[in-house]
Amino acid sequence: MRRTLTMAAAAAALLMAGGPLPGAEAAGHAAPEAAAAGRWSAGAAESFWTPERMASAVPLPIAPSPDSGDLSAPPAFEARGSGGRAPGSGAADDPDSAPGPFPGTALGSDPGPFPGPHPGTAPGTAPGPLPGPFPDTAPDFTPGPFTGSAPAPSEATPDAAPEPAPAPAPAPVPDPTPPEAVIPPPLLDPASPRLPAAGLGPGVGQDFNGIPSVGRMYLVKGGGAYFCTASVVSSPGRDLVMSAAHCLTGSDSQKVAFVPQYTRANPRPYGMFPVRRTSAGKSRIWIDPRYRSQGVNRAAGLDVAFAQVGPDSDGFPVEDVVGGNRLVTGAGYAHPKVSLVGYPASAARPRLCVNRTTKFTSKDPAIPGSFLRIACTGYPGGTSGGPFLTRYDARTGTGDVVGVIGGWKTGGDTADVSYSSYFGSDVRKLYAKAVAEAKAG
Repeated sequence: MRRTLTMAAAAAALLMAGGPLPGAEAAGHAAPEAAAAGRWSAGAAESFWTPERMASAVPLPIAPSPDSGDLSAPPAFEARGSGGRAPGSGAADDPDSAPGPFPGTALGSDPGPFPGPHPGTAPGTAPGPLPGPFPDTAPDFTPGPFTGSAPAPSEATPDAAPEPAPAPAPAPVPDPTPPEAVIPPPLLDPASPRLPAAGLGPGVGQDFNGIPSVGRMYLVKGGGAYFCTASVVSSPGRDLVMSAAHCLTGSDSQKVAFVPQYTRANPRPYGMFPVRRTSAGKSRIWIDPRYRSQGVNRAAGLDVAFAQVGPDSDGFPVEDVVGGNRLVTGAGYAHPKVSLVGYPASAARPRLCVNRTTKFTSKDPAIPGSFLRIACTGYPGGTSGGPFLTRYDARTGTGDVVGVIGGWKTGGDTADVSYSSYFGSDVRKLYAKAVAEAKAG
């Protein structure tokens, strides 16, 4: 099973990295009052998640839901990139709707600017350049309010016979009743270096220096250090990130923190944002209750999570520092140009790929539903939760997020084909719940 490591492999990786983590966080850089109260602040997060610990973290293993006793998941989830494909999986079962190269999606030759570090960022290696306008860049696109809610295609409809050549995707339909207007993210520094022209074709992944709105989500489970991919989603409170539910489910996730544009060479170019905790000490994470109760297979169509993060060590909310992607729901399954960003297991940098998406309807009754599917090479364990971005705007380093790696078999069982749960009314309701409860505190 891709995106993940088997429990044995994860344990071996942790042993190689120095064994289980200590139970108590270091307090060297945390404010004394925060450490005394056990408060999970940015300072406490930075003190615990040192560069060495972040580098030693491994992709989170997936197990049957502890809340449901779901044993329908395969007994061993393989790490992605093994080269194998489980019987009855992916495009091999559905050749007519298999995603193929989309003409004209090579990376552009005139990249936009990348942001410099936030004024309180510790000195060090400057963040790598932002990739040039992705092929789906719309010159006149300005991020605005939360959009979407066009009627979702019926998941009961089987895949059609061979899809016609994809037509340009219509602009998302503005929702007549958004939960709240979303403040546009800030423009990025225009005086930044540019990425040289790239000539990779559609569906071919490449390592790159990342974008500020996407990063690693770190957490501790059972004494081990793990990570998935996460991204900032625009919200009224400017403090929400999103990932896959299978990355954040379970009551034993501790010391959860989001690190924008992590690379091994420059681990914290924009600081660190701790996931807030409730008064009972639980992380403020929103996952559809059916995902927790039914498990990763029966509720594969709900593999989405939102988390509220606190400010960085300078007191700034995450969206003020790195911008935020607009959440779009009800936009369908077929998108002609999607930019996929994720953090592979052992790579020192994140990965970028551009291709079209198609609809995949599961024929396995144990994993019901329809999902977005994209052919992109080199997305193994660790990439779970990575965003599917359309209408990427190099001026702001943000776009519209229409999916996250997860869903069907938690994102797929090979490194070269990725899936996402469909963003329909369920995801929109979950977002609205997160917004309301984050605001209420």
